[in-house]
Amino acid sequence: MTPAALSGLDLLATAVVAVDAELAVCYMNPAAENLFEMSIKNVAGQPLKALFSDIAVLEAAIEYARANNCSYTEHDLALEVDGGARLHLSCTVTPIELSAGDGAGDEALLEFRHIEQQLRIAREERLLDQSQANRELIRNLAHEIKNPLGGIRGAAQLLDRELERPNLHEYTQVIMKEADRLQLLMDRLLTPHRLPLPGRLNLHEVLERVRSVILAEYPQGIAIRRDYDVSLPLLKGDREQLIQAVLNIVRNAAQAVMGSRAAGGEIKLRTRVVRQVTLARRRYRHALAVEIVDNGPGIAPELQERVFHPLVSGREGGTGLGLTLAQSFVNQHHGMISFESAPGNTTFTILLPVEEGGNG
Repeated sequence: MTPAALSGLDLLATAVVAVDAELAVCYMNPAAENLFEMSIKNVAGQPLKALFSDIAVLEAAIEYARANNCSYTEHDLALEVDGGARLHLSCTVTPIELSAGDGAGDEALLEFRHIEQQLRIAREERLLDQSQANRELIRNLAHEIKNPLGGIRGAAQLLDRELERPNLHEYTQVIMKEADRLQLLMDRLLTPHRLPLPGRLNLHEVLERVRSVILAEYPQGIAIRRDYDVSLPLLKGDREQLIQAVLNIVRNAAQAVMGSRAAGGEIKLRTRVVRQVTLARRRYRHALAVEIVDNGPGIAPELQERVFHPLVSGREGGTGLGLTLAQSFVNQHHGMISFESAPGNTTFTILLPVEEGGNG
């Protein structure tokens, strides 16, 4: 494999390191630099044992691949970066030839994958499949309910006109109001199925709109902090859908902190640029990350695996549709929502890809 061929590995999502016959580093792609928090300029020519502690398992894997002239994967490898954190990885070793001559073929390509990252990607794919199934279920359910619902309201309206005793009008009004509420709910269920109307937008304008709505709903007792990356590029997306998606998550956070703290709570809105990310099974150079962090009680453990399912709510009186709708809107933008939750610290992260060829 020539140096030019190695440079073609720069765009890979996985961390790739090439070593020579003496196990000295001769190439490291950007993903590996990020994973190990080191630069190829600083480590080129250094042996692996100078960079990592206790590499006996890694050395054995390399030796096996060389001896058998085949690729070999070590699925549970613990590497401790010299002076840094301990990483749990899988590593695929492939013998390669970096140069012609004696000893050629003793070089090796090491491809590292973070085990936690693999689990995260698998979970995101599972959520994507679940989201698609949810949308189809919701659409069918809403269509089935809308027609008889209109008939119920129409019959109640006709009955209301015929009633002679004024005190009975209260009951027909209840029927009509509840029918209207359910009709609105069905419309909300069907809303995600319209195609996005994309345009160039500033993500911070979306967040500021959401922030103003929440502050108006909670005029006392809640603080919304901002930690914005002002260098964020413009995003191509549907403004109203993104506002609704973020609003649903922030409103859930506000309800959580206000429901658990007598003195109110705090929500933080944070934005960042993320590089080299996989979303909806596609690789992007850049994505925009929005983090919604609250200091509420957290999501109950028994709900965490089902939090994006329709009609699942941890709040009394909740419809269980807010996060389902948010996920549908974000998925239509080829993005992904994930979360981590513990008492006092819940973080929802929205990742939205930046399409290449534009100004972001």
